[in-house]
Amino acid sequence: MRINTTRFGRIDVDTADVIHFASGLPGLEDCRDWALLADATNDALGWLQSTTRGDVALAVVSPRRFVPDYQVRIPRSELTPLAIGDIRQAQVVVVVGTNGTTLTLNLKAPIVINLEARTGRQVVASGELPLQYELNHERPPLKKSA
Repeated sequence: MRINTTRFGRIDVDTADVIHFASGLPGLEDCRDWALLADATNDALGWLQSTTRGDVALAVVSPRRFVPDYQVRIPRSELTPLAIGDIRQAQVVVVVGTNGTTLTLNLKAPIVINLEARTGRQVVASGELPLQYELNHERPPLKKSA
């Protein structure tokens, strides 16, 4: 399948790699088929690219890479449509956004992907998780070694 995108130009995606979201994503209900792409310059970043709208791509990351103690509790009813039999079938990613000055992660509404069935769904997690978790860009100070 060939997709003309505004962000990546023309790309080829194997139809077996397409992830189907039966209900689309909130605000993008018309986009039901997506390709998960690796970023060419940043190994922490991925892109969910709509296969039907070349102008729609969402930056996504694994939340544990930036929030090591991130734990998501999702009601079973939210996961039932994905038919996840084994938790190892699931991949959890969160959408990267911005609040105008800082990059943010939507930890409250992760995207769960069934890797075997190639299905996905954005869910609302239980508990007190932020919609806009700010990424801190501060680096630890350097120490003199000599």
